[in-house]
Amino acid sequence: MAFARLRTPGAPVPAATPRPTRRRLRPLTALATGLGLVAGSLGLWAAGGNAAAVTAGGLPAPDHVVVVVMENHAYSQVIGSSSAPYINNTLVAGGATLTQSYALTHPSQPNYYMLFSGSSQGVVDDSCVDVGALQQPNLASELLAANQTWASYNEGLPGVGATDCSSGNYAQKHNPWFGFGNVPTSSAYGMDAFPTDFTTLPKVSFVVPDLCDDMHDCSVGTGDSWLQANLDAYAQWAKSHNSLLVMTFDEDNKLSGNRIPTVVYGAHVAPGSSTSTRYNHYDVLHTLEDLAGVNAHAGNSANAADITGIWN
Repeated sequence: MAFARLRTPGAPVPAATPRPTRRRLRPLTALATGLGLVAGSLGLWAAGGNAAAVTAGGLPAPDHVVVVVMENHAYSQVIGSSSAPYINNTLVAGGATLTQSYALTHPSQPNYYMLFSGSSQGVVDDSCVDVGALQQPNLASELLAANQTWASYNEGLPGVGATDCSSGNYAQKHNPWFGFGNVPTSSAYGMDAFPTDFTTLPKVSFVVPDLCDDMHDCSVGTGDSWLQANLDAYAQWAKSHNSLLVMTFDEDNKLSGNRIPTVVYGAHVAPGSSTSTRYNHYDVLHTLEDLAGVNAHAGNSANAADITGIWN
């Protein structure tokens, strides 16, 4: 699989050097103290016995981030619901919940553009867009410019890079990357291409279920089961492999002030934590950009903030 890339992402950080013998521990400790070295100045995060680099903004620097976007449900319809046992018993219990996470508008498609590029780009409805018409910066173009890698996995996509407006339960309106000429269409795959060897994932990728499995046309329980079947293996792997899973929603059900579920799971996330700081799609994009270390912020994400209070 050749997802969009300018170079292969860096190999995982080697394991920490074994602890020195007691005979040498005292002088080494004294030397470190004399030099004023602390873990923070070394730029290391310890998690599960592994060390990982910290970004300039103080966030962890994961090897892989997978973002899955679900559809049209309010926070209270999912978080705490018995219809979503996987989300609540695994992702919420073992991850971090943004209790005041908000979408930005209605209907669906403008929210996807805001999450991906920091702007609706003039999109106001769910109509099929002109493929490649936009050239504005976005998450994928920033990753490629920073010599990082990007891909999307779109359930039901008729073929790699297919630009169909719809096909069965697949809908292009949930795939904003097709609107940008600076994102290779060849970086868009079907969900069947999502790797089982997670080390081959790009630096950042988006996963978009079809209109049934994203809870748009089908139940919360259907989407919950799909997440478990398709992403739990990655989620569990991520915890011990310096990687993250982010689950969010495009918008609510138009009845809850656009408050949506957003959960972060994986390495460096404090299990069972939550934050009541108000965040929106621009903040999520800003955080994804900083996690990837691209040193850029597209559109309105430049004025947004990193998600804090959930990292260990």
